[in-house]
Amino acid sequence: MVDVIVGIDDDFRIRESLHSLIESAGFAFFVFPSAEEFLESGKLAEASCVITDIRMSGMNGIELQLRVRRDRPELPLIFVSGHFNDETRRKALADGAFALVEKPIDGNDLLATVHRAISKAPSG
Repeated sequence: MVDVIVGIDDDFRIRESLHSLIESAGFAFFVFPSAEEFLESGKLAEASCVITDIRMSGMNGIELQLRVRRDRPELPLIFVSGHFNDETRRKALADGAFALVEKPIDGNDLLATVHRAISKAPSG
């Protein structure tokens, strides 16, 4: 069974880059331009890991994390952003983020983080 990774970012270029990177590693990858579209898609139930931006129009990454935690508390979330500050870092980690990855993204580091997240997530 192939792990399903979800990527959420309102920047088209980031979505395309994530898509190429994650699929090249053999994962099934679904990408969304907003947290709302992801939540409406039904992919939350299938996801093995979520990679999301913090700053997005509409629902931001922290708000998404709270929604995901309610329905899938075991699901690893990896935040990617070029705009981490101390408060954002503290809030994301306190609410259970698996990792925070700075933009520009290093593909090898992100893939290693995804592999660690999936290996630590309980199988269900």
